[in-house]
Amino acid sequence: MLKAYKYRIYPTNEQKEQIAKTFGCCRFVYNRTLAYRKEAYEKEKKNVNKTNCNNYCNQVLKKEYGWLKEVDKFALTNAIYNMDAAYQKFFKEHTGYPKFKSKHDGHKSYTTNFTNGNITADFDGGKVKLPKLKEVKAKLQRNFIGQIKSATVSQMPSGKYYVSILVETEHVELTHTDQNTGIDLGIKDLCITSKGKKYENPKNIRKYEKKLAKLQRQLAHKKKRSQNYNKIKKKIALCHEKITNSRKDYLHKISHEIISENQVIVSENLQIQNMVKDHHLAKAISDVSWYELTRQLEYKAKWNGRKYIKIDTFYASSQLCSVCGYKNTEIKDLSIREWSCPVCGAKHDRDINAAKNILAEGLRQIA
Repeated sequence: MLKAYKYRIYPTNEQKEQIAKTFGCCRFVYNRTLAYRKEAYEKEKKNVNKTNCNNYCNQVLKKEYGWLKEVDKFALTNAIYNMDAAYQKFFKEHTGYPKFKSKHDGHKSYTTNFTNGNITADFDGGKVKLPKLKEVKAKLQRNFIGQIKSATVSQMPSGKYYVSILVETEHVELTHTDQNTGIDLGIKDLCITSKGKKYENPKNIRKYEKKLAKLQRQLAHKKKRSQNYNKIKKKIALCHEKITNSRKDYLHKISHEIISENQVIVSENLQIQNMVKDHHLAKAISDVSWYELTRQLEYKAKWNGRKYIKIDTFYASSQLCSVCGYKNTEIKDLSIREWSCPVCGAKHDRDINAAKNILAEGLRQIA
């Protein structure tokens, strides 16, 4: 199986210059090959594939712009392949047409391939060897055993550098269990299980809301692209990075616990893009990050031989009595948090009852 291990790296000034040069060359090649492909289709109705684009880069662009030869050739090839993937996605999934990359984009990265031992990780010495950069100081907090396939070097808006090493390695599955659970996703509580366990919503953005607002006000009074403007912008980026990291760390702990304890996990298939259109709930929904939680549950279930099922969006999990199956339409009112079934008399917590119904529907689909 392929697994990626991400580490923070501390390049020297010379290495930073080479990384910046590679970012710029990858962006340049991406934009020029996209323009070449677009022009070929508009003028000649000719479809150009990624091989043609790569040949155009090697035979035309590298001759015209000699500085393209100063960076890693695999990084340029992967930039072209990424452009092709975006182009194919536009036709297959009807997503937006690929956009030209801007040098002012805060997220920068390039990917290089493994060949002849050009990528290595020295866990004892705390260094990573990368093409054109040689040895880079790194914080290698997790060891791995396996064949390295590629490495992605990235720079965050905060200025920090990272390398993500893709490795083909063995994965030891967690011990199988006979327990199953249904999950009801919420805002007050992040998620509620059919066993009655409620995971708190940490509300990460609220913790940093005042600090972010203050920094944004300071930024508004600075001259754009000035030294002070960039200083405040970096502080804002660090704040956002802290929010993202704390959120992901919490979600990883929850998803690991749920996967470890259960063999079958069932949740709702929420249409989050439609839900955030509600301006009253958009901020809370974005902060709670349901998509990231379900994404983690999905790939961790595959890794560990679990079953992860998403039930239909319109399944009335909150309205059904989990004991007798009676449908109470009055429960559409979200302010009702507890209710009693008028048929069997069972008393329900709204969220726990919904989680039980979600589990029952998932098990029914398996059967």
